[in-house]
Amino acid sequence: MSERPVAHLHRNLVAGVLEALSLSFGQDQYADKVIERLLRSNKSWGSRDRAFVAEHTYTMVRYWRLLWALEGREPDLSRKSLWRLFASYWRWKGHALPDWEVFNGLDPRPIELIEEQWPPAIRASFPDWLWIRGEDAFGERWPSLAQVLNTPAPLVLRVNTLKCKLEQARERLATEGVVSEPMPDQPDGLRIEERSNVFRLESFKDGWFEVQDGGSQRIAPYLRAEPGMRVVDACAGAGGKSLHLAALLENKGQIVSLDIEAWKLEELRKRARRAGADNIEVRPIDSAKTIKRLENSADRLLLDVPCSGTGVLKRNPDTKWKLREDMLGRIVETQTELLDRYSTMLKKGGEMVYATCSILPEENEAAVEGFALRNPEFRLLEMERVEPNNAGSDGFFMARLQRL
Repeated sequence: MSERPVAHLHRNLVAGVLEALSLSFGQDQYADKVIERLLRSNKSWGSRDRAFVAEHTYTMVRYWRLLWALEGREPDLSRKSLWRLFASYWRWKGHALPDWEVFNGLDPRPIELIEEQWPPAIRASFPDWLWIRGEDAFGERWPSLAQVLNTPAPLVLRVNTLKCKLEQARERLATEGVVSEPMPDQPDGLRIEERSNVFRLESFKDGWFEVQDGGSQRIAPYLRAEPGMRVVDACAGAGGKSLHLAALLENKGQIVSLDIEAWKLEELRKRARRAGADNIEVRPIDSAKTIKRLENSADRLLLDVPCSGTGVLKRNPDTKWKLREDMLGRIVETQTELLDRYSTMLKKGGEMVYATCSILPEENEAAVEGFALRNPEFRLLEMERVEPNNAGSDGFFMARLQRL
């Protein structure tokens, strides 16, 4: 990297980055939650301070393996080692080190990354097992796809058509100081040009939009639900896709949103009130009876199942390090169980969509093809991958099936 002017550093902010890394890697906490708590507990930080801590924490998480390779040793979470790691990171970013005592004895100059002799998994900062899985799945395309997964995700909104039209939302955002651009493949999508805290906006509080990745916005329409239908969202979580379905159904018909985590459904209730989505009924899955009562009742069924999250590494980079190869088998078993058990809620003639935010074939094509073999009363209609190299999108998989 070419030398840049010395960027001004504040020790308390660097210490904040190191605290976030220590908690994320040392206590197996996800970086987004760590950063959220850290920012909340440091109310004196301004917007630039908060942006610095978030940006550099995420980048160091993203390139964790590569940075330790620059250090020439295995990860060590002692505070002294983390300060040294930040020094390597800062120099790798093209900056000279400030004259701080904590950096005594280190070369202050920016460094050139000599990486040709390193294995590609180190250069791209991936665990070996995940790199091999990517090569098996994507072949020659994998290195460029891995590079895309190492880029930060853009901020994308889904305009709530129960409240406004896209151009109305865009104009209102502009009056609030937020510049947005329509997304060519998403009729209700707006990409925000400069990252900002959109949750503080009155337009958000009025329910005019939700934050939702562009690829995720393709899943609800894939279900081809129509106003008046009964739709079951069986793994609803906090309800991003239930809210999208409510808009697509024009508040007509019924959406039954299920999840094993009742607190997530409480969040969905709040979001539905804000969005003006009146046709959503939430039901926690507290026993097998919840599913039994809904057998043969749904015109449409959405199974957005728990998965490895390998398609959303742009957004959750620490998944690379928290996901282990031996966890994949258990994830696939859960997906198989949910497909077989929850599909009974679909009426004959009805259609369901199986969706993941994974790029791994065993969670996607193999899972759907295996289900169809075990359940000949279901017919596979189509499958689609949304790759994370699409503008404004993470990686997703969708398959549409019909119960005969």
